Amino acid sequence: MSSFDVVVVGAGAIGSSVAYHLTKKGFGVALVERGDVAGGTSGHCDAVALICDKKPGIDTQMGYESIQVFKQLAHDFSYDFEFHQPGSLYVCETEQELEVASEYVKQQQADGYDMHLVGNYEMQQMEPYLAKDLQGGIWTVPDSAMNPLKLCFAFVEESKKLGLKLFDHTKVVGIGRDEKGAVESVVTDKGKINTKTVINCAGVWAPELGKLVGIDIPIFPRKGTNLVSEKTTKICHQKVHEFGYMLSKFEDINFKRNVSDLVEKNNVAFAIEPTDADNFLIGGNREYKGFSIAPEIEVMRAIAERSIRFFPILKEVNMIRAYSGVRPYCVGHLPIVSEVEEVPGFWIAAGHEGDGISLSPITGKMVAQLMTGEKTDFDSDQLKFSRFKGKTFTGFEEE
Repeated sequence: MSSFDVVVVGAGAIGSSVAYHLTKKGFGVALVERGDVAGGTSGHCDAVALICDKKPGIDTQMGYESIQVFKQLAHDFSYDFEFHQPGSLYVCETEQELEVASEYVKQQQADGYDMHLVGNYEMQQMEPYLAKDLQGGIWTVPDSAMNPLKLCFAFVEESKKLGLKLFDHTKVVGIGRDEKGAVESVVTDKGKINTKTVINCAGVWAPELGKLVGIDIPIFPRKGTNLVSEKTTKICHQKVHEFGYMLSKFEDINFKRNVSDLVEKNNVAFAIEPTDADNFLIGGNREYKGFSIAPEIEVMRAIAERSIRFFPILKEVNMIRAYSGVRPYCVGHLPIVSEVEEVPGFWIAAGHEGDGISLSPITGKMVAQLMTGEKTDFDSDQLKFSRFKGKTFTGFEEE
């Protein structure tokens, strides 16, 4: 199947971005995908790039820089992936939540981010259909939206102009290594590709590739479900979600909401976002249930219950379908973006959980910078695979 400088495995948002940024640097790149482009997690998710749902520090840094790259890509690409910046609105049910949100905003503002605490009156002016008894929220100006499917195809189509070779419906079954243990080829079910560098961008399936070279990658599938509404009146103008979304995302934040047993059991936190097709995506939840992507009626009921709490008008709106996907949760939350010291030529760019779309541009850019020895936009040491060296994992936690 010939030779390439780099073989990228996985054609979701992360893999397609990595492929684009490397071809732009002049590398000969093969992108190998066992199914279709965007056929995995990136085709079963929401459509936003946010900073409001990230912890202060490198997490927010990556999100903000990624949005800046998004803006440039939207200008440069001939393939329209429907990027725009409507902002987003976090809402708080209780005074306690608002106090937590206030401290969070202060930290983010101190780091220079355009984020503001708003009261009930301001929120009602922005989103008139919101429930009237909410305490306030966080309005984040840079937060953005796009079409995740079109984003992946945009990266791939623009990369093809630069020489990318796409091998879709092609499964990786082995990694060839020389006598010193360094990568020398990628073996697929359709033949061998000679290369000195392979980049594992397989998301929840990244551990499967890791096993081919004898390493344990602590990434686990975390399921999420969204409902899709019928076309209806303009219920909201931007992404609106409860502050509990972030509190449900980070398991190390100890915070208890006053919710029903159904909502609590299924770890549901409300979010709604408009689409260019004039319907709405309504979610969502986070749970560990293996690789199943079958929507469950109990979860759908919990999402519906929680959504009516924040937007009572949704009780009158029909849902036309539901879909689920698995997000690649990495132990410690931060993704892995680095070479693997034990296996020269083997790289990982995976573990972004629900931020794969959001962080795809900056991840691709960072991989290209690391591979060419350029200075990265921020300190990437926290993202190294070596942070797990000497550790073993049971389930989702370190032993």
